This record gives sequence, structure tokens and C-alpha cells, in this order.
Amino acid sequence: MPLIDVYLGLGSNIERETHLCAGLDALHELFGNLNCSPVFESEPVGIRSDCFLNMVVQVKTSMPLQELDQRLKQIEALNGRYALPRKGLPLDIDVLLYGQQVGVYGSITLPRAEILKNAFVLWPLALLAGRVQHPVAQLSFAELWQQAHISQQLWPTAFSWHGQALTPPALLKASAV
Repeated sequence: MPLIDVYLGLGSNIERETHLCAGLDALHELFGNLNCSPVFESEPVGIRSDCFLNMVVQVKTSMPLQELDQRLKQIEALNGRYALPRKGLPLDIDVLLYGQQVGVYGSITLPRAEILKNAFVLWPLALLAGRVQHPVAQLSFAELWQQAHISQQLWPTAFSWHGQALTPPALLKASAV
């Protein structure tokens, strides 16, 4: 099976840095090379909670979608996603895009609708894969971000993983103005 470009959305609002790093470590172990977007802090959407840290990661895999989904759920579970009682979201990993597939595959709808609805998904995706086209909208993610009218508040935040700054200083500086 050929390698497929997969884009994953990661988020956390509990021990955010710890859980995002643990998620990145687990994804690196599973897939090897990760291409990471800058990290953003965002207000919660649809729930009452503390602010989230969010990012998008691109991986290449030959893993079938259902197996990928099971592996991601295992990573979430190891980080307390399904533990009770839970007062937030330690780690959430969503499949945003699996190649250019469109449709409903079990419990997964591709492309994920949140791409076009949530700034915490679209902005990092536009920065990571600006030239990639949304398989339904037929516009690049950079174009979609430029045209977006999403009122959600979010801002780039400094974040390092294994000594590598994921959010460029120029983006942090531009957002501070």
C-alpha cells in the first residue's frame, strides 16, 4: 500500500504541554518523521473549560484508516482521555484528512467538518499545508484561512518539543503587535 498523507488535529486543556508532548512522542514512535504546525492557545468551543493548546501534525502512513483510528484512541487512552472522573480533555487526536478521501468511514467523516468551522484547526493547517487543497471546497487551506470568518479567539504560543521550537518567533512577534 502506498504512503498516504494524513493530517491530525491535536488538542489538550489539562496539563497541556505534558499531554501534547506525550502525544507527539507517541505519534513519532508510530510514524517516524512528523511535520508539525505552530502551536496555538485557544478559547474552548462548545464546552466550558480552560483554554486549549492546539496544533496540526502531518504524517505519512500505509496504515488503513480504521487501524489508524484505533491506534490514535489508544494514545488518547494512555493520556487519560477516557478515564473517569475527567474534568477536561487531556489529549484529543482527530483525523482531519486521510489523503484526499471524502465520505463516512465507520465513525470517521472525511474531511473532518471542524476544518472549516474552527480557527484552531484551520489556521495551523493553513500554516502547515497552505498549498494543499481541501478535497471538497477545492480551495487551498491558505485560501480558506484568508476567507474565513471565524470569531473564535486564538493566538500563537511558544512551544518546544525535544528542544525544537514549533512556533516560529516571527509568528509570535506578529501576533503580539
